[in-house]
Amino acid sequence: MSYLNFDKTLLVNLERSLSKEMIRTNRAGVYNSTTLVDCNTRKYHGQLVMPLPHLSEDNYVLLSSLDETVIQHGAEFNLGIHKYGHNEFSPNGHKYIREFDCIVISKTTYRVGGVILTKERMLVSFEPRVLIRYTLVQAHSATTLRFRPFLAFRSVNELTHENDRACANMDECANGRVAQMYPEFPQLYMQFSKKADYCHEPHWYKNIEYQKEQERGFEYKEDLLVPGWFELPMRQGESVIFSAGISEVKPTSLKALWNKETERRNSRDDMFACLKNSAAQFYRREGDKCHLLAGYPWFGATAREEFFATPSCTLDIDRPEYWDAIIDKTAVEEVRTFMSGDDEARRALRLRGLDEPDALLWLVRAFQKYAHKYTPADAAKKYGTLVQDIIAFYRKQHHPRALLHQNGLLWVDGTQRPATWMNASEWGRPITPRTGYVVEINALWYNALRFAGEMLRELGKEPSADLMDYQAEITRDAFVSTFWNGVYLDDYVVGDYHNREVRPNQIWAAGLPYSPLDRKQQKAVVDICTKELLTPKGLRTLSPKSGDYRPVYIGGQLERDRNFHNGPVWPFTIAAYARAYMNVYKYSGRGFMERLLVGFEAEMAELCIGTLNELYDGNPPYKGHGGMSYAPSVAAVISVIDTLRKYQNEEKEVQL
Repeated sequence: MSYLNFDKTLLVNLERSLSKEMIRTNRAGVYNSTTLVDCNTRKYHGQLVMPLPHLSEDNYVLLSSLDETVIQHGAEFNLGIHKYGHNEFSPNGHKYIREFDCIVISKTTYRVGGVILTKERMLVSFEPRVLIRYTLVQAHSATTLRFRPFLAFRSVNELTHENDRACANMDECANGRVAQMYPEFPQLYMQFSKKADYCHEPHWYKNIEYQKEQERGFEYKEDLLVPGWFELPMRQGESVIFSAGISEVKPTSLKALWNKETERRNSRDDMFACLKNSAAQFYRREGDKCHLLAGYPWFGATAREEFFATPSCTLDIDRPEYWDAIIDKTAVEEVRTFMSGDDEARRALRLRGLDEPDALLWLVRAFQKYAHKYTPADAAKKYGTLVQDIIAFYRKQHHPRALLHQNGLLWVDGTQRPATWMNASEWGRPITPRTGYVVEINALWYNALRFAGEMLRELGKEPSADLMDYQAEITRDAFVSTFWNGVYLDDYVVGDYHNREVRPNQIWAAGLPYSPLDRKQQKAVVDICTKELLTPKGLRTLSPKSGDYRPVYIGGQLERDRNFHNGPVWPFTIAAYARAYMNVYKYSGRGFMERLLVGFEAEMAELCIGTLNELYDGNPPYKGHGGMSYAPSVAAVISVIDTLRKYQNEEKEVQL
């Protein structure tokens, strides 16, 4: 049995199986996603979902689903499943599923009487094309397969309904047909590796429901166009490959293409292997450029999340070529452009979040991780000058959203527009208006100053390094006097007001390589986070002792936004917590951190299998919510695993 294997008992129980999703990407923005039983529960689900930049920044669902029917002796057995009104499911194909496995690629096994049929699917790397291979493992008599494509041709943020604009025509192509519901969309080529008969009989399947959207308070009913169906005979032991893409492919090449793509896949036989695969799915190549997406299904490439997650999603999983593509060939150029002072360029990059007060500081932190992975000398040679320029950008008051005060602390305005990662808004105003001196931003600032001094020394610029260290000491003194309340760190300070809610943001002051706190203060921060915030999924965003504690991420959009950062757990906080904990407790803390990873390993078989969600409820059973696969969550747990390995290696060296 594989690490990610699900049997009939779970799969036929829709209450359990519909909560488990899967997502696969092609590292160029295209993805394939649905539930384990192929019943779409989100408007974001689909067999082929892809970006169409000429239309908008959204992703677009072209092929929503492909329903299969097994035909023997004139009897039809439908393998598809959709949800309709009054909690009705049709045609209930899940009852034929015997097993789902995704140790390498997703594989569903169906049993219909004497027929055993397997379905495997994958995306072609860097090409907008999904391949689905059907193998007739066992059949005692003549068997025919019928396929009905459910077409959507709409944004993931919209739903489609029966309309007169939709074109149901299907032009011929090699071993298949071509669909194009609307002229502004690309053509969708649906082809088979062997000749298939086609029957054109357009029909709208109305009021298909997406229960995840219903739970979130959004529109959740959709009509999908089925233009007709394909039929082909199969014999026992035969495999047939279905291809859907925006360009035509030679049917005879599909087998070789399948084999080539299979060789690129790695096994998911433990948590780290799952997270490595998940991390690689956030890559999005665009020509010579490459970004790390913040997650799926609705995220773009945002600077803060990208800079936080890239080191663990590249260097820590031995993919340095993607560090080069994301940082060296893309991010560095964008940051240089942003700091150039060109207002038009800044406006264009604002969509990437480069103007967020802490974004550039997270990039410096990424360079710091590069230095730890290789050597400080290597980092100084590649990034030393840029680190100095980023520090100067803040010091010269050029940053559009951060001011450096004479006390050495950065001041931000979060009253009208969110200034930190706690960025939920209500009617255009921040729900958590963290403003003034913000604890994690100034912890990152102090860390950046000290790292800049380290880089200057590597470059042989001792006087400049001394000056940077002097600036850092001024910042450290101001940080402690501003945030330290004698027990833990205030969350933010504005004027005479000290926000003393116990939040996870203080953990970065203890978990960064350069901490402005002394050893006793670091331990106090770790201890209060352990006592009031720690869960098996990371740190709560607010202590349960607070009157504003709202731990469950449920309800409509407004209710969920109000809860977003006021109780739910965000797994990405675990990276800083693990580092801070190990800094305080050293080798004796390793066992505790290893046990903490058990809570994350349990998630590999829950919700979106093989990856981690954006956030989890703050109270048991810590149910996952938000984006089904979130890069900072994945990166944080990879970082914890990497940290523990380093401590283990150091301990072995000491023993030798």
